[in-house]
Amino acid sequence: MIQEARLVETFMALARTASPSRQEGHLAREIAGRLQTLGATVEEDNSRPATGSDTGNLVARIQGNTAVAPLLLNAHMDTVEPCRGVQPVLQAGVITASGDTILGADDKSAIAIILEVLTVLREEGLTHGPLEVVLTTCEEIGLLGAKHLDTRLVTARAGFALDARDPEGLVTRAPSANRLHFRVRGQDAHAGAAPEEGINAIALAAAAIQRTPLGRLDAETTCNIGIIRGGLATNIVPPEVEVAGEARSHDEAKLEAVTNAMVAAFGDVVEEQRALLGRSDAPSLEHRVERDFTRFHLADGDPVVRLALKAAGKLGRELRCKTTGGGSDANVFFQNGIPVGVLGTGMRDVHTLRESIAVADMVRCAELVLAILDLHATGNQ
Repeated sequence: MIQEARLVETFMALARTASPSRQEGHLAREIAGRLQTLGATVEEDNSRPATGSDTGNLVARIQGNTAVAPLLLNAHMDTVEPCRGVQPVLQAGVITASGDTILGADDKSAIAIILEVLTVLREEGLTHGPLEVVLTTCEEIGLLGAKHLDTRLVTARAGFALDARDPEGLVTRAPSANRLHFRVRGQDAHAGAAPEEGINAIALAAAAIQRTPLGRLDAETTCNIGIIRGGLATNIVPPEVEVAGEARSHDEAKLEAVTNAMVAAFGDVVEEQRALLGRSDAPSLEHRVERDFTRFHLADGDPVVRLALKAAGKLGRELRCKTTGGGSDANVFFQNGIPVGVLGTGMRDVHTLRESIAVADMVRCAELVLAILDLHATGNQ
C-alpha cells in the first residue's frame, strides 16, 4: 500500500527546499499545495508576529468517511542550519546529504510520511476518520510555532507527532526544561598596563561554571552550559560576558533544585568577589530563568498509547514505550489538553552533517500510521 519510491521522491523534494527556523514560508506553500491536491482544506494561523516566521503554522483538515472523533497528526517544517542547497543522496537504501549540509530528516521525513499516508487513503478509498494535520514553524528554536498555535483551529483531542528516531518506539515521557541566561559585569582595564584595575568577567563566569552541576545528573535530570559570549580584545580585561544554559528533568522538584543551584553558583561567585574587593557596585550579575517547555507523561493505559500498541500488534510488531530527554511539539499539545504520542521516523544523527535516514524505516513508520488510522476509524482502541 505504501509506495516506497513515491515516498522517497517526496522526501527528497522536501529536503531540497530550505526551511530554516523563521524562513519556512517557501516550504509551507509547497506543502499546502500538495495537501490541497489531496483534498485537504488548509489554513495558516496568525502566529507570524509572535514567532517572527515568514509563515504561520499550517492546519490541514481531511474529512473522514466514518463518524469518529478527529485525530491529530503533527510535524514541524523548520530545520536547523546549514540547510541551504541540500543535495540528498540515496545509496543502499539510506538517504544522506552530500556532506556540506544537514539532511533535514528532522522533521521532513515526518511530513513526507504524512503526505504518503494521505495519498494512500485517497487512492485506495480506505476508511478513516477526520484528520487534522498541524505543521508548525520554529520548533527548533523553542517550540515557538506550537506555543503560539491558534488552538481554536484544532478540534482533535488526541493524536501523534512524528518527531523521534526509533520507528519501533512510542515516546510517552518527555521532560520539562528551563533556559537560563546570565550576564556578568566586571570592569575593563588595560590587560598589560593596569590589569589590577580590572575585574575579569570571563574569569568570574568560568569560576561559576566550575561550580555548576553539568551533564547527566541522574536518570531524570540533565544540565548544560551551551553559550558563552564576551570580551573585547586580548589586551583588554573583559568587562562583560553572557552565558546561557539549560536544565531538564522529568521531576519538577529536581528541575527546580538544579536551576537554583545554577543561579546560586553565579550569585555566590559575584558576591565573594565583591567581598574580596570591598566593593558593593562591582562585579554585578543579571540573570533570568525561562520555562522552555513542560513535561508530558502519558500513562500506559492512555487511549493514544493503547491505539498505537494495538496498531503495531496488528502489523505483527512490538512497539516499545520510551522516555526521551528531548522536547517536541507534543509537550505543548499536552499542556493544551491534547495527549500526543511521539512516533519515530528513523532519522539518525540529526542536527549534524552526518544525518541520515533509512528508507525502510520511513516505510515502517508510514505503515504504522496507516494501521493507527484504520483502528481509529473503527473505534477499536
